Formats: sequence, C-alpha cells, structure tokens
Amino acid sequence: MNIEELFLEAEADIKKSAHVDALRKFETIIYDMPDHAPTHNSLGWLYKTQFDDYKKAETHFRTAIKSDSCYPHPYFHYAMLLTEMERFDDLKKHLERCLTISTIEKSWVHYRYGLAEELNMHFDAAINCFERAILISLNDDKIKEYRNDIERCTKKMELAHNHKDWIESKKKTN
Repeated sequence: MNIEELFLEAEADIKKSAHVDALRKFETIIYDMPDHAPTHNSLGWLYKTQFDDYKKAETHFRTAIKSDSCYPHPYFHYAMLLTEMERFDDLKKHLERCLTISTIEKSWVHYRYGLAEELNMHFDAAINCFERAILISLNDDKIKEYRNDIERCTKKMELAHNHKDWIESKKKTN
C-alpha cells in the first residue's frame, strides 16, 4: 500500500471515529515520510480535538506548514488552536503570514482577525475586519456569514454600554 492510500484509509478511520486506528496509520506514514504535510495536519487535528494535547497539535501544525508552505489546511487549524488558547499576539503574527500564502483565501484571514478583535472586546475593530472580509470575498454564503458577524458585534456594542467596567477589566487582563 502506498502513502496516499494509507493516508486516505486513516482519514476514513477518522470519519468512522476510529481515532486510534487513524493515529497508527498516520504514525506509519510519518515514519516513512517525515515531511508529509497532510499527515502532520491530520495528526495535529487529532491531538487537538480528540486528545486535547495542544502542545503536540501545535507541533504537528507547525511541521505541516514548514513541510509544505502552500498546503492551506494547517494554517486554518493552527489559527483555531491559537484562538482557543487565547494567544492573540501569536495569532496576529500567524495571520500576517497567512496573507502572504497564495493558497489561502484572504477573506478568511480577515474573518479570523475579526474574531480575535471581537474576543478582545474591540468591537469597532472587529467590524472593520469583517467588512474587509466582505470586500474581498467572492462567496455569497460567506458574505452573509460576515454580515451576521457584523450584526453580532453591533449588538455587543449596544450591550457594552451597560458593562463598561467589566469590559475594561477584561481588556486589562488580555
């Protein structure tokens, strides 16, 4: 069996929730081909979502990016990991790099910037990011989603007036 077939089998195992079988197949691939970006990406996903091992997940996402800088999937997963870990400075650096990768949809990058700003209670900045995402998107469904993001931030801005002290304390801790 070749690497591609084994990789597809492992991906099918994930869909069947046979995560241990997938893990073993991915490890076999990495043993034979240590720089196989799709496998590192999938291992990162497994470690993050199934084993809650963020350190190993990060290692695999970064290795996938290093192994094939044009392979877009680990950029997405790594951005989500950084967001969940509230590592917003690292996220911003990562997103800056994403803007230079030709295979990454740029509206997605601005959307992720927007989420980071929103999570940090910077609703005006978040809205600006979501608007940029709309401006460069060619996908009508995504544009609708980005408009919903703007609407959500607008509602949060209205609520923020009632919770100024709490928001200021949150901003100081971030």
